[in-house]
Amino acid sequence: HSQRLVSVQSMLRQTGRYRTLERDLMELQERKLFEYFIVVALHKTKAGVPYLPEVTQQFPLKLERSFKFMRETEDQLKVIPQFCFPDAKDWAPVDNFPSETFSFVLTGEDGSRRFGYCRRLLPSGKGRRLPEVYCIVSRLGCFDLFSKILDEVEKRRAISPALVQPFMRGIMEAPFPAPGRTITVKNFLPGSGTEVIQLCRPSDSRLEHVDFECLFSSLSLRLLLRVFASLLLERRVIFTADKLSTLSQCCHAVVALLYPFTWQHTYIPVLPPSMLDIVCTPTPFIVGLLSSSLPRLKELPIEEVLVVDLGNSRFLRQLDDEDSILPHKLQAALEHVLERRRELACEKGDLPNDSSSLSAVVSEAFVRFFVEMVGHYSLFMGGLERDDESPSSPTLPSPSCPSPSSFQREAFRKAVTSKSLRRFLEVFMETQMFSGFIQERELRRQGLKGLFEVRAQEYLDSLPGSEQRGVNKFLKGLGNKMKFLSKK
Repeated sequence: HSQRLVSVQSMLRQTGRYRTLERDLMELQERKLFEYFIVVALHKTKAGVPYLPEVTQQFPLKLERSFKFMRETEDQLKVIPQFCFPDAKDWAPVDNFPSETFSFVLTGEDGSRRFGYCRRLLPSGKGRRLPEVYCIVSRLGCFDLFSKILDEVEKRRAISPALVQPFMRGIMEAPFPAPGRTITVKNFLPGSGTEVIQLCRPSDSRLEHVDFECLFSSLSLRLLLRVFASLLLERRVIFTADKLSTLSQCCHAVVALLYPFTWQHTYIPVLPPSMLDIVCTPTPFIVGLLSSSLPRLKELPIEEVLVVDLGNSRFLRQLDDEDSILPHKLQAALEHVLERRRELACEKGDLPNDSSSLSAVVSEAFVRFFVEMVGHYSLFMGGLERDDESPSSPTLPSPSCPSPSSFQREAFRKAVTSKSLRRFLEVFMETQMFSGFIQERELRRQGLKGLFEVRAQEYLDSLPGSEQRGVNKFLKGLGNKMKFLSKK
């Protein structure tokens, strides 16, 4: 326990400043749906040398932004081909290849994230040929929305590659949709006339980027909870798989399990082999590696890292304490619900294999876990919730040195009756995830309430009044069988 505490505190000192989701959203107000769109193809420079991925088309051609944006984009355009083809050396021309969709994440110098949405497919033609990747780079995390755009790109490209750019121009000129809003794009298609395409941005894009079933089919429940526990302590985790789609889906899913907390550190769902040295950094990361990179990984001097083999549901490296991180009763309750996830999805009246229904069940289980762990945070916000200050106030109290009106850390932790949960919180409260969570809520004040805030309030309301005031018996029902709060 002491070692964990020291380890997390030292990580906190090494990492730079984090960003809150709220700030990202403020900056997004003036954004376009995507920043740029490129086509990446494989080329052979000389005989005997593996193929090299390179950008063959780019839209828009001119980057009409600030110098900083142009410089950052130019740097990205140099590395993106490697993300589109992290397996470039394994390719040979083929005459048949079913198109595949995957995504990657680029982290800017300031911690901002951009998503790369990719469709890899064979160009039209006959005989053996190499695939191309059509890639959209956006700040918006909406996998389904961009997958639909890529469907349209693939459809137009099959008629003529010349139809792709006018379509993407129409998308770029469309207004940036607010959550829950639909944008309509009109585009001419030879033989069909003017087509009207409607693109909807989900009101809650939290689960929209996520396929939990891929994660459950790749890892046993016991191993998944060990990975989850390791991420809560902001450890270094490497996932390996044979397929790009498995890697990107499982990485996105495991990050989604952390809601309402946000992973604040290096996050690269698909790491190109040329950047493998990143795994030697002493700071926390979540990294996805194709299995072909494993021999090289074994040669690198990496310490204290969890290596998760998604193809065979096993750990290739571990710290051996992963089973003892989470409070036992809460872990058992969470495990119990997840074992019954299909049954619970059916109880909601949906089809047993409906992925959105299963996602909702899985999400509710983890939200409930966090509600029982930190759901009483609002009672210790020290008046900030009632403060009338502007919610966009740039001066935030430092998490390491809270101001008198800030979060009452020790009172919050001591309000928990369970000794094992208090011990866990002692370490978890030192993480950057927890600091970011509290600061975001200080910034937000009485702003929008997400699913977590709603569930936490329902939980507080269900407690007897004396418990809410004294809070010492707050988690009286700790580890009770989790109940599903299916009402929205």
